[in-house]
Amino acid sequence: MRTAARVLPVALAVFVVTVLAGCGAPPELSEPTALPTHTAAPTPPGASTAPATPQVTAPPPVAVTPTADAGLVATACRNGPTGQRVVQLLRGRAGVLPANVRVQVRTGPLCAADWQFTVLEVTGHEELQVVTRGQAAAPTLVTAGTDVCTIEVRATGPAGIRALACEAGPAAGPGA
Repeated sequence: MRTAARVLPVALAVFVVTVLAGCGAPPELSEPTALPTHTAAPTPPGASTAPATPQVTAPPPVAVTPTADAGLVATACRNGPTGQRVVQLLRGRAGVLPANVRVQVRTGPLCAADWQFTVLEVTGHEELQVVTRGQAAAPTLVTAGTDVCTIEVRATGPAGIRALACEAGPAAGPGA
């Protein structure tokens, strides 16, 4: 038993040392590893002995894309309806504009999220503000008039549209 009594503490000590040896320092505390070195290809006989310089290439340009919500700011519509599509909507089923009135797009359409804001010059009438929403091919009329800051626009419209429709105030009429 004496031999066993001496072997047990030694075995325990060897076990503890073996277990702890595998731990090492955490990765964030360890020394940084050296960067790989680049070796040049051997120079053929008779060639210049100037050291080869590695070719450095710039990274490709990165397109900057906004990370904020698309509804925060109204910008020119890339995938929204055209001004003519908005005019067609107002002359069509909405019945806001008669067919014989001359209309010209003054501003927009400006898009924020899936909403659009357009300002139209209507010959012989006040400027007409239009708020629509939905897809480019089939926008839906939300409101049109000289003051388009309606409850629907204030409650559910994106910030970019609310800024245009509500904070700018009503459109000024001719001679104002």
